[in-house]
Amino acid sequence: MYNLPSPLLSVLVTAVAFLYASVGFGGASGYLAVMSQFGIDPAIMASTALILNIVVASIAFINYTRAGALRLDLLLPFLLTSVPAAFLGGYFKLQADVYLLLLYAVLTYVMLRILFARPEPQTGTEDLHLFPLWLALTCGAGIGLLSGMVGIGGGIFLSPLIILARWGTPKQAAATAAGFIVLNSISGLLGRALGGNFVLGAFGAALLPLGIIGALAGSYLGARKFSGLWARRILGVVLLIAIANFWVGYLGGNNAR
Repeated sequence: MYNLPSPLLSVLVTAVAFLYASVGFGGASGYLAVMSQFGIDPAIMASTALILNIVVASIAFINYTRAGALRLDLLLPFLLTSVPAAFLGGYFKLQADVYLLLLYAVLTYVMLRILFARPEPQTGTEDLHLFPLWLALTCGAGIGLLSGMVGIGGGIFLSPLIILARWGTPKQAAATAAGFIVLNSISGLLGRALGGNFVLGAFGAALLPLGIIGALAGSYLGARKFSGLWARRILGVVLLIAIANFWVGYLGGNNAR
């Protein structure tokens, strides 16, 4: 049914990959938002978004690691619980209407977070706090489970948590989020495959090179030319349009019943 993506969807996916990579994220929430506007099956949406997420976030992770921003002591505690939780989340098969409601609840949070984000404080290493291990394990499990169920990597939740709690600098948070996204997306994808929820085909394969092109350009220009806050504002507007379209249609349909 979905042999190849339409030209408009292809352009939107490339733009999402470009913008998300410019601020260090994988972009799954953006891919899901635009694909949902084209009536794509939820299983295809989630599988395609996770694969694109792995590719785009991997590029960001390599760039931040080369820049010396990776802290394994910050990343590993979250991964201990998030990876198995993401696998379980991907394994569970949700009904289409339940999936869409959960997806757009997450997208609404992401949109508000991105659209109204303030410039990140330039925290120095001397201002950082040690984080309780139990809290990192708990947060990792919750974010991982939600990520696997919806089809995202979870970095959009983890990165602001690290910055606001002063567990790491903005660059360390970006490197941690990128690694978190990659491994959780792989785990969620494996869970989907074993649970019979993985669907890709020619549709997802056609979008993959577009995501790579957008990610390479976005990560390069984002690190050298663009304002991260400017890119986030554009992302917020894109998500706002998609989210408003969904909620208007959903609430209007319920009121008509």
